Amino acid sequence: MTAATFPLEITQTKRSGLQEVDFNNLGFGRIMSDHMFVADYDNGQWQNSRIVPYGDLSLSPATAALHYGQAIFEGMKAYRTQEGDTLLFRALDNWNRLNKSAERMCMPTIPEEIFMGGLTELIRLDSDWIPSAEGCALYIRPFMFATDPFIGVKPSDTFSFIIFTGPVAAYFAKPPRVKIETHFIRSAEGGVGGAKCAGNYAGSLYPAKLAQQEGYDQLIWTDAREHAYIEESGAMNVMFVMDGKLVTPFVSDTTLDGITRKTIVAIAHHWGIPVEERKISVDEIIKAIKEGQLESAFGSGTAAVVSHIEAIGFKGVDYELPAVKKDSFAQKVKDYLGDIYTGKAEDIFGWTLKI
Repeated sequence: MTAATFPLEITQTKRSGLQEVDFNNLGFGRIMSDHMFVADYDNGQWQNSRIVPYGDLSLSPATAALHYGQAIFEGMKAYRTQEGDTLLFRALDNWNRLNKSAERMCMPTIPEEIFMGGLTELIRLDSDWIPSAEGCALYIRPFMFATDPFIGVKPSDTFSFIIFTGPVAAYFAKPPRVKIETHFIRSAEGGVGGAKCAGNYAGSLYPAKLAQQEGYDQLIWTDAREHAYIEESGAMNVMFVMDGKLVTPFVSDTTLDGITRKTIVAIAHHWGIPVEERKISVDEIIKAIKEGQLESAFGSGTAAVVSHIEAIGFKGVDYELPAVKKDSFAQKVKDYLGDIYTGKAEDIFGWTLKI
């Protein structure tokens, strides 16, 4: 898709911030690129698509999203190849998942030509912001929120869809230590756990803060009914390698259908590694650790990519995990993904899109 498939007005910034960026000290999520794509939904249709300089928004204090949480988002990345090309990874999957979240949250879906056309033109315009250092990328944040200036519990009639970007380094500076949560919940059956909506993350902040005070980096959420089965982590899906198999919780309406997760599952199948997508009990994982059957545990996600878990805390006991070996599945799939992202390995799956 290109801008030619739908009306798109482009207003370039008068002063780029690119020269002020220290690309050797990026961190994650604090540096934004020059421009953003914006589209408005009103009178039953998307309109006024435009790319403008990145900047603050002007909103009514009564804006519906601020009061009732009708907001969704996605996370994506663009990478620089050794030849200087730009690659997007599984962008249509993000578009599909955003629309799935939109339907659950009573929001309008976004046509492919608006999502992909706005995205690709924005990436082209700010392509100089894509870092080339290993482990770095241009993070992409598409999001939609309700804009009705109305105080009342009902779906909004108007919405804004925005995409902005920013260069980032690795999400975790070191392998995370995680705590299995057995009191607070992320979602319950029939809830919005399968939607990537803002409220899911707001509700996780307090238990995550408590865990961080205990020395952990992330939580592993368990089911709302019994706190007996593993679901996902705070910013990533969770995967385990044990007895020569890749084992991960199945996707349900209480977990996010992670794009990196499904990518890793597909790679495992391609490599001939047995995969089990099923309910995984906390007791099973603790037993596997104690008996030395757990080869590795790692999180997967757009931000985290593949993040090896260093230790798992459960009921006051920290279980240190084995050091990750270079020939382990977790390390090999991390390296392979990195090579696909940056064009070093042939994309036999058709996941990447050259901009």
